[in-house]
Amino acid sequence: MPTDHRADLASVPGGLAPVEVVAVGETMVVLCPAPGEPLEHAERVAVSVGGAESNVAGYLARLGHRATWVSRVGDDPFGRAVVRHVAAAGVRVDQVVVDPAAPTGLYVKDPGPEGTAVHYYRAGSAASRMAPETLADPRLAGARVLHLSGITPALSASCRALVEHAVTARPLAGSLVSFDVNHRSRLWPAEQAAPVLRDLANRCDLVFVGQDEAETLWGPTDPLAVRRLLPDPETLVVKDGAVGATAMCRDAEPVFVPAPRVAVVEPVGAGDAFAAGYLAGLLRDLDPVRRLRLGHLVAAQALTSSGDNAPVPPWAWFERLLAAPDEAWSPLDLTGAPARV
Repeated sequence: MPTDHRADLASVPGGLAPVEVVAVGETMVVLCPAPGEPLEHAERVAVSVGGAESNVAGYLARLGHRATWVSRVGDDPFGRAVVRHVAAAGVRVDQVVVDPAAPTGLYVKDPGPEGTAVHYYRAGSAASRMAPETLADPRLAGARVLHLSGITPALSASCRALVEHAVTARPLAGSLVSFDVNHRSRLWPAEQAAPVLRDLANRCDLVFVGQDEAETLWGPTDPLAVRRLLPDPETLVVKDGAVGATAMCRDAEPVFVPAPRVAVVEPVGAGDAFAAGYLAGLLRDLDPVRRLRLGHLVAAQALTSSGDNAPVPPWAWFERLLAAPDEAWSPLDLTGAPARV
Protein backbone atom coordinates (compact mmCIF):
# COMPACT_ATOMS: atom_id res chain seq x y z
CA MET A 1 0.00 0.00 0.00
CA PRO A 2 1.36 3.50 -0.82
CA THR A 3 2.30 5.61 2.17
CA ASP A 4 0.51 8.79 3.17
CA HIS A 5 1.92 12.00 1.79
CA ARG A 6 1.50 15.70 2.46
CA ALA A 7 -0.46 18.10 0.34
CA ASP A 8 1.57 19.97 -2.27
CA LEU A 9 3.92 22.34 -0.43
CA ALA A 10 3.93 24.68 -3.42
CA SER A 11 0.39 25.68 -2.43
CA VAL A 12 1.45 26.91 1.00
CA PRO A 13 1.15 30.72 1.20
CA GLY A 14 3.18 32.98 3.38
CA GLY A 15 6.61 31.38 3.27
CA LEU A 16 7.98 29.85 6.46
CA ALA A 17 7.02 32.53 9.00
CA PRO A 18 5.92 30.98 12.31
CA VAL A 19 2.29 29.97 12.41
CA GLU A 20 -0.07 31.78 14.80
CA VAL A 21 -3.09 29.47 14.74
CA VAL A 22 -3.35 25.72 14.17
CA ALA A 23 -6.87 24.52 13.33
CA VAL A 24 -7.55 20.77 13.33
CA GLY A 25 -10.55 19.02 11.82
CA GLU A 26 -12.33 17.52 8.83
CA THR A 27 -13.32 19.53 5.77
CA MET A 28 -15.62 17.98 3.20
CA VAL A 29 -16.98 18.53 -0.27
CA VAL A 30 -20.54 19.89 -0.19
CA LEU A 31 -23.18 19.11 -2.82
CA CYS A 32 -26.25 21.34 -2.93
CA PRO A 33 -29.16 21.57 -5.40
CA ALA A 34 -30.76 24.86 -6.37
CA PRO A 35 -32.38 26.76 -3.46
CA GLY A 36 -35.73 25.25 -2.60
CA GLU A 37 -35.29 22.27 -4.92
CA PRO A 38 -35.55 18.91 -3.11
CA LEU A 39 -32.52 16.72 -3.62
CA GLU A 40 -34.55 13.80 -4.97
CA HIS A 41 -35.76 15.95 -7.89
CA ALA A 42 -32.49 17.77 -8.58
CA GLU A 43 -30.79 17.26 -11.93
CA ARG A 44 -27.80 19.45 -11.08
CA VAL A 45 -25.94 20.24 -7.88
CA ALA A 46 -23.43 22.91 -6.98
CA VAL A 47 -20.11 21.73 -5.57
CA SER A 48 -18.49 23.64 -2.71
CA VAL A 49 -16.33 22.97 0.33
CA GLY A 50 -17.17 23.18 4.03
CA GLY A 51 -15.55 22.44 7.36
CA ALA A 52 -15.84 24.20 10.72
CA GLU A 53 -12.16 24.34 11.65
CA SER A 54 -10.89 25.27 8.18
CA ASN A 55 -13.59 27.98 8.11
CA VAL A 56 -12.08 29.47 11.26
CA ALA A 57 -8.61 29.27 9.73
CA GLY A 58 -9.85 30.89 6.52
CA TYR A 59 -11.42 33.87 8.27
CA LEU A 60 -8.30 34.33 10.40
CA ALA A 61 -6.14 34.31 7.27
CA ARG A 62 -8.40 36.90 5.65
CA LEU A 63 -8.03 39.02 8.77
CA GLY A 64 -4.26 38.96 8.38
CA HIS A 65 -3.21 36.09 10.65
CA ARG A 66 -1.01 33.10 9.82
CA ALA A 67 -3.18 30.00 10.10
CA THR A 68 -2.46 26.35 9.37
CA TRP A 69 -5.14 23.73 8.79
CA VAL A 70 -4.26 20.20 9.96
CA SER A 71 -6.28 17.31 8.54
CA ARG A 72 -6.42 14.36 6.16
CA VAL A 73 -8.08 14.08 2.74
CA GLY A 74 -8.41 11.26 0.25
CA ASP A 75 -6.17 10.89 -2.78
CA ASP A 76 -9.12 11.80 -5.00
CA PRO A 77 -10.54 14.80 -6.90
CA PHE A 78 -12.61 15.85 -3.89
CA GLY A 79 -9.52 15.89 -1.68
CA ARG A 80 -7.61 18.01 -4.17
CA ALA A 81 -10.58 20.40 -4.39
CA VAL A 82 -10.71 20.73 -0.60
CA VAL A 83 -6.99 21.47 -0.26
CA ARG A 84 -7.08 23.96 -3.13
CA HIS A 85 -10.13 25.73 -1.63
CA VAL A 86 -8.60 26.07 1.84
CA ALA A 87 -5.24 27.21 0.46
CA ALA A 88 -7.00 29.84 -1.69
CA ALA A 89 -8.22 31.51 1.52
CA GLY A 90 -4.59 32.07 2.52
CA VAL A 91 -4.40 29.11 4.91
CA ARG A 92 -1.32 26.89 5.02
CA VAL A 93 -2.02 23.30 4.01
CA ASP A 94 1.39 21.66 4.40
CA GLN A 95 0.07 19.70 7.41
CA VAL A 96 -2.70 18.04 5.39
CA VAL A 97 -2.05 14.34 4.84
CA VAL A 98 -3.25 12.81 1.57
CA ASP A 99 -4.49 9.31 2.38
CA PRO A 100 -4.37 6.83 -0.52
CA ALA A 101 -6.58 4.30 1.26
CA ALA A 102 -9.59 6.35 2.43
CA PRO A 103 -11.91 8.84 0.69
CA THR A 104 -12.54 12.51 1.28
CA GLY A 105 -15.69 13.15 3.32
CA LEU A 106 -18.85 14.38 1.63
CA TYR A 107 -22.08 15.98 2.75
CA VAL A 108 -25.18 16.78 0.76
CA LYS A 109 -27.77 19.48 1.43
CA ASP A 110 -31.45 18.75 0.85
CA PRO A 111 -33.56 21.95 0.82
CA GLY A 112 -37.17 21.59 1.94
CA PRO A 113 -40.11 23.58 3.30
CA GLU A 114 -39.07 22.88 6.89
CA GLY A 115 -35.46 23.93 6.26
CA THR A 116 -32.38 22.29 4.81
CA ALA A 117 -31.58 18.72 5.83
CA VAL A 118 -27.98 17.49 5.72
CA HIS A 119 -26.84 14.00 4.75
CA TYR A 120 -23.30 12.98 5.73
CA TYR A 121 -21.13 10.52 3.83
CA ARG A 122 -18.07 10.65 6.05
CA ALA A 123 -17.89 7.30 7.85
CA GLY A 124 -14.44 5.84 7.16
CA SER A 125 -13.22 9.07 5.60
CA ALA A 126 -9.56 10.00 5.46
CA ALA A 127 -10.08 12.60 8.19
CA SER A 128 -11.67 10.02 10.48
CA ARG A 129 -8.21 8.35 10.56
CA MET A 130 -6.59 11.30 12.34
CA ALA A 131 -4.94 10.28 15.62
CA PRO A 132 -2.79 11.80 18.39
CA GLU A 133 0.33 11.76 16.23
CA THR A 134 -1.43 14.22 13.89
CA LEU A 135 0.00 17.02 16.05
CA ALA A 136 3.53 15.62 16.30
CA ASP A 137 5.18 17.71 13.57
CA PRO A 138 7.70 20.11 15.18
CA ARG A 139 6.79 22.79 12.62
CA LEU A 140 3.59 23.36 14.60
CA ALA A 141 5.56 24.44 17.68
CA GLY A 142 5.23 28.05 18.69
CA ALA A 143 1.63 28.52 17.58
CA ARG A 144 -0.23 30.92 19.83
CA VAL A 145 -3.57 29.12 19.43
CA LEU A 146 -4.62 25.52 18.81
CA HIS A 147 -8.26 25.50 17.69
CA LEU A 148 -10.42 22.36 17.94
CA SER A 149 -14.10 21.55 17.84
CA GLY A 150 -16.53 19.00 19.24
CA ILE A 151 -17.09 17.64 15.74
CA THR A 152 -13.75 15.83 15.62
CA PRO A 153 -14.21 13.48 18.61
CA ALA A 154 -17.47 12.26 17.03
CA LEU A 155 -15.73 11.03 13.88
CA SER A 156 -13.92 7.98 15.27
CA ALA A 157 -12.15 6.55 18.30
CA SER A 158 -8.78 7.74 16.97
CA CYS A 159 -10.14 11.26 16.41
CA ARG A 160 -11.48 11.35 19.94
CA ALA A 161 -8.05 10.22 21.16
CA LEU A 162 -6.51 13.07 19.15
CA VAL A 163 -8.67 15.72 20.83
CA GLU A 164 -8.16 14.21 24.28
CA HIS A 165 -4.41 14.21 23.66
CA ALA A 166 -4.52 17.82 22.47
CA VAL A 167 -6.39 19.13 25.52
CA THR A 168 -4.64 16.96 28.11
CA ALA A 169 -1.03 16.40 26.98
CA ARG A 170 -0.83 19.84 25.31
CA PRO A 171 1.54 18.75 22.51
CA LEU A 172 1.85 22.34 21.26
CA ALA A 173 3.55 23.70 24.35
CA GLY A 174 2.51 27.24 25.23
CA SER A 175 -0.46 27.33 22.85
CA LEU A 176 -3.82 28.51 24.10
CA VAL A 177 -6.31 25.69 23.42
CA SER A 178 -9.55 26.97 21.88
CA PHE A 179 -12.57 24.66 21.67
CA ASP A 180 -15.89 25.23 19.89
CA VAL A 181 -18.42 22.76 21.31
CA ASN A 182 -20.14 22.50 17.91
CA HIS A 183 -22.45 19.59 18.73
CA ARG A 184 -23.66 17.78 15.60
CA SER A 185 -26.68 15.65 16.44
CA ARG A 186 -26.38 13.69 13.18
CA LEU A 187 -22.96 12.48 14.29
CA TRP A 188 -23.89 11.60 17.87
CA PRO A 189 -27.01 12.14 19.98
CA ALA A 190 -26.98 14.60 22.85
CA GLU A 191 -27.06 11.95 25.55
CA GLN A 192 -23.89 10.39 24.14
CA ALA A 193 -22.12 13.63 23.32
CA ALA A 194 -22.94 15.60 26.48
CA PRO A 195 -20.49 14.05 28.98
CA VAL A 196 -17.67 13.83 26.42
CA LEU A 197 -18.03 17.43 25.25
CA ARG A 198 -18.33 18.76 28.79
CA ASP A 199 -15.16 16.94 29.86
CA LEU A 200 -13.20 18.11 26.81
CA ALA A 201 -14.42 21.70 27.11
CA ASN A 202 -13.45 21.88 30.78
CA ARG A 203 -9.87 20.99 29.88
CA CYS A 204 -9.49 23.90 27.42
CA ASP A 205 -8.46 27.53 27.87
CA LEU A 206 -11.13 29.17 25.70
CA VAL A 207 -14.53 27.64 24.94
CA PHE A 208 -17.27 28.74 22.53
CA VAL A 209 -20.77 27.33 22.93
CA GLY A 210 -24.21 28.35 21.72
CA GLN A 211 -26.82 28.93 24.41
CA ASP A 212 -29.20 26.64 22.53
CA GLU A 213 -26.71 23.78 22.22
CA ALA A 214 -25.68 24.15 25.88
CA GLU A 215 -29.33 23.77 26.84
CA THR A 216 -29.73 20.74 24.56
CA LEU A 217 -26.60 19.07 25.90
CA TRP A 218 -26.61 19.97 29.58
CA GLY A 219 -29.82 21.86 30.43
CA PRO A 220 -28.64 25.35 31.59
CA THR A 221 -30.83 28.18 30.36
CA ASP A 222 -28.54 31.20 30.80
CA PRO A 223 -24.81 31.96 30.45
CA LEU A 224 -24.08 31.96 34.18
CA ALA A 225 -25.60 28.50 34.50
CA VAL A 226 -23.42 27.33 31.61
CA ARG A 227 -20.41 28.74 33.43
CA ARG A 228 -21.24 26.74 36.53
CA LEU A 229 -21.13 23.58 34.40
CA LEU A 230 -17.87 24.65 32.71
CA PRO A 231 -15.89 26.33 35.51
CA ASP A 232 -12.36 25.46 34.42
CA PRO A 233 -11.66 27.31 31.13
CA GLU A 234 -9.98 30.67 31.52
CA THR A 235 -12.65 32.13 29.20
CA LEU A 236 -16.11 30.88 28.26
CA VAL A 237 -18.03 32.57 25.45
CA VAL A 238 -21.76 31.83 25.25
CA LYS A 239 -23.39 32.84 21.96
CA ASP A 240 -27.11 33.57 21.81
CA GLY A 241 -27.78 34.05 18.11
CA ALA A 242 -29.21 37.44 17.15
CA VAL A 243 -29.36 38.48 20.83
CA GLY A 244 -25.63 38.71 21.46
CA ALA A 245 -22.74 36.97 23.19
CA THR A 246 -21.41 36.84 26.75
CA ALA A 247 -17.74 36.34 27.65
CA MET A 248 -16.92 35.13 31.14
CA CYS A 249 -13.26 35.38 32.08
CA ARG A 250 -11.91 33.99 35.33
CA ASP A 251 -11.84 36.56 38.16
CA ALA A 252 -13.71 39.14 36.06
CA GLU A 253 -17.30 40.23 35.62
CA PRO A 254 -19.20 38.76 32.63
CA VAL A 255 -19.21 40.96 29.53
CA PHE A 256 -22.23 41.00 27.20
CA VAL A 257 -22.20 42.56 23.72
CA PRO A 258 -25.40 42.62 21.64
CA ALA A 259 -25.27 41.39 18.06
CA PRO A 260 -25.80 43.94 15.29
CA ARG A 261 -28.88 43.53 13.14
CA VAL A 262 -28.28 41.91 9.75
CA ALA A 263 -30.38 40.56 6.87
CA VAL A 264 -29.62 36.85 7.09
CA VAL A 265 -28.95 35.10 3.78
CA GLU A 266 -27.69 31.82 5.25
CA PRO A 267 -26.72 31.02 8.85
CA VAL A 268 -24.24 28.25 7.96
CA GLY A 269 -20.72 29.14 9.05
CA ALA A 270 -21.67 32.09 11.27
CA GLY A 271 -20.45 30.35 14.43
CA ASP A 272 -17.10 29.64 12.81
CA ALA A 273 -16.86 33.26 11.69
CA PHE A 274 -17.64 34.47 15.21
CA ALA A 275 -14.93 32.24 16.69
CA ALA A 276 -12.43 33.53 14.14
CA GLY A 277 -13.29 37.13 14.90
CA TYR A 278 -12.95 36.58 18.63
CA LEU A 279 -9.63 34.79 18.17
CA ALA A 280 -8.37 37.60 15.92
CA GLY A 281 -9.24 40.02 18.70
CA LEU A 282 -7.34 37.88 21.17
CA LEU A 283 -4.30 37.72 18.88
CA ARG A 284 -4.44 41.51 18.54
CA ASP A 285 -4.70 41.93 22.33
CA LEU A 286 -8.07 43.67 22.14
CA ASP A 287 -10.11 44.04 25.33
CA PRO A 288 -13.01 41.60 25.99
CA VAL A 289 -15.69 43.95 24.62
CA ARG A 290 -13.86 44.48 21.33
CA ARG A 291 -13.14 40.75 20.99
CA LEU A 292 -16.88 40.10 21.15
CA ARG A 293 -17.60 42.96 18.76
CA LEU A 294 -15.10 41.59 16.26
CA GLY A 295 -16.72 38.16 16.58
CA HIS A 296 -20.11 39.68 15.79
CA LEU A 297 -18.78 41.70 12.85
CA VAL A 298 -17.09 38.71 11.19
CA ALA A 299 -20.19 36.58 11.85
CA ALA A 300 -22.24 39.28 10.11
CA GLN A 301 -20.18 38.74 6.95
CA ALA A 302 -21.06 35.02 7.04
CA LEU A 303 -24.75 35.63 7.76
CA THR A 304 -25.12 37.99 4.81
CA SER A 305 -23.36 35.71 2.34
CA SER A 306 -24.11 32.30 0.84
CA GLY A 307 -21.51 29.61 1.37
CA ASP A 308 -19.41 28.66 4.37
CA ASN A 309 -16.65 31.25 4.05
CA ALA A 310 -17.41 34.85 3.10
CA PRO A 311 -14.99 37.62 2.10
CA VAL A 312 -14.22 40.20 4.79
CA PRO A 313 -13.95 43.98 4.44
CA PRO A 314 -10.74 45.96 4.96
CA TRP A 315 -9.44 46.14 8.53
CA ALA A 316 -10.21 49.89 8.66
CA TRP A 317 -13.94 49.04 8.45
CA PHE A 318 -13.64 46.84 11.50
CA GLU A 319 -11.52 49.40 13.35
CA ARG A 320 -14.16 52.10 12.92
CA LEU A 321 -16.92 49.93 14.38
CA LEU A 322 -14.72 48.47 17.13
CA ALA A 323 -14.02 52.02 18.31
CA ALA A 324 -17.67 53.09 18.34
CA PRO A 325 -19.07 54.20 21.71
CA ASP A 326 -21.48 51.81 23.40
CA GLU A 327 -24.46 54.01 22.61
CA ALA A 328 -23.63 53.78 18.90
CA TRP A 329 -22.96 50.03 18.98
CA SER A 330 -26.17 48.92 20.70
CA PRO A 331 -28.54 50.00 17.90
CA LEU A 332 -26.06 49.06 15.15
CA ASP A 333 -27.93 47.92 12.06
CA LEU A 334 -25.90 46.41 9.21
CA THR A 335 -28.98 45.48 7.19
CA GLY A 336 -28.33 46.51 3.62
CA ALA A 337 -25.12 48.30 4.57
CA PRO A 338 -22.13 47.36 2.40
CA ALA A 339 -19.01 46.42 4.31
CA ARG A 340 -16.84 49.35 3.35
CA VAL A 341 -14.73 51.98 5.04
